[in-house]
Amino acid sequence: MITIAEAQHYYKTADVVHNFDHVLRVLRLAERIGREEGADLEIVRAAVLLHDVGRETAESTGLDHAVFAAARAREILADQPPATVEAVTHAIAAHRFRTSPQPATLEAQVLFDADKLDAIGAIGVARAFAYGGTQEQRLWAPADSIDVTRWMVEGDDPQSHTPVHEFVVKLSRLREHLFTATGRRIAQGRHDFMVAFFEQLDAEVRGER
Repeated sequence: MITIAEAQHYYKTADVVHNFDHVLRVLRLAERIGREEGADLEIVRAAVLLHDVGRETAESTGLDHAVFAAARAREILADQPPATVEAVTHAIAAHRFRTSPQPATLEAQVLFDADKLDAIGAIGVARAFAYGGTQEQRLWAPADSIDVTRWMVEGDDPQSHTPVHEFVVKLSRLREHLFTATGRRIAQGRHDFMVAFFEQLDAEVRGER
């Protein structure tokens, strides 16, 4: 349907957190989950390879990047059977954590889970700090100062956001939102690592360890 080499072309201007390395990591996870859960791997692979296409363009114009990528995927896969295109584009449109429609198919759930798994664990910590560096964020803030309820209503505050905020308001909650048994099993170890990391970071900043 679409090859890795063909898909890579669409990510030349992607940022360090959402570049083609991210896509390949999600692909490996999605294939693992998809095999264990019995998903259609052809649909899963195409959806993964195109799930963040045009993200930088969408975000620069205030558009939902998942909706934008789904529309681009529809154009890219125009020569495929309509049912195939619908399956792929639904999975892409439903892969966001904050505003997506609910993934209604197993293939969409596999993409959702694989994408969220790449946001947690050691790689999730690395991505949070890599993004924070591009935004000149502070490395740390006290976790008990973060008002999650307010964040849910008002969204991110770019002036005060740190990787600790990202962990408290998003990353620590991702495992609860996964759909597949395989995804949830993988998530547990990654979640535990993040908890330990941010506890260690907090203790070191405070001079306690």
